[in-house]
Amino acid sequence: MKTFFTALLAGLALTGCVTTTPPTAVHQPMTVRPEPRVATTPSNGSIYNVATARPLFEDRRARFVGDTLTINITEKTAAAKKSDTKADRGYDTKLGVPTVAGLPFKTVQGTTLAANSATKFEGSGENTSSYNFTGTLTVTVIEVYPNGNLLVSGEKQIGLKEGEEFIRFSGVVNPDTITTANTVQSTQVADARIEYKANGFLDSAQVMGWLGRFFLSFLPF
Repeated sequence: MKTFFTALLAGLALTGCVTTTPPTAVHQPMTVRPEPRVATTPSNGSIYNVATARPLFEDRRARFVGDTLTINITEKTAAAKKSDTKADRGYDTKLGVPTVAGLPFKTVQGTTLAANSATKFEGSGENTSSYNFTGTLTVTVIEVYPNGNLLVSGEKQIGLKEGEEFIRFSGVVNPDTITTANTVQSTQVADARIEYKANGFLDSAQVMGWLGRFFLSFLPF
């Protein structure tokens, strides 16, 4: 028994020391290598030089798997909700016992009974939420759809003294929205998934322990 508890404490200690990457919901993989291209070997001419030639009518915007694209994250959302409910209900009744000769229980004859009931309910609620997320992240084209749209995904990891921060982005980009500087606004990306997460002891201190979550899952109060 002593050996079992020793192993259990050692396992918990190791679990507390190891930091894991936060789970993600963005499209996978985060990056991909460019596909090999089959190209014929050009030859130098009197003016054309293979080493220094650049296409005259081709820009550097992302269009193939493995190309990179810069996303300008400019997300700003505000929402407000307010509700007010009122309900009233009343009930009033009277009951009289007539006086009839020959009936038993003469003591209750001529008695008048009255009952009143009233119910009142008032409820109100208000909810306001807003967030502002700005930044820049370069992603990689991981798939080209048949219609030419680009599925992009990327991640930026920032190592700090207290832990690590993760900025992740994925979505579908229409090539027509890509600027000549090879950038696109996050508001122009379809099915966009943006995450900002972190790990470290500061973030772990803000999360309820597994034992507390276990009891909270079935406690009725």
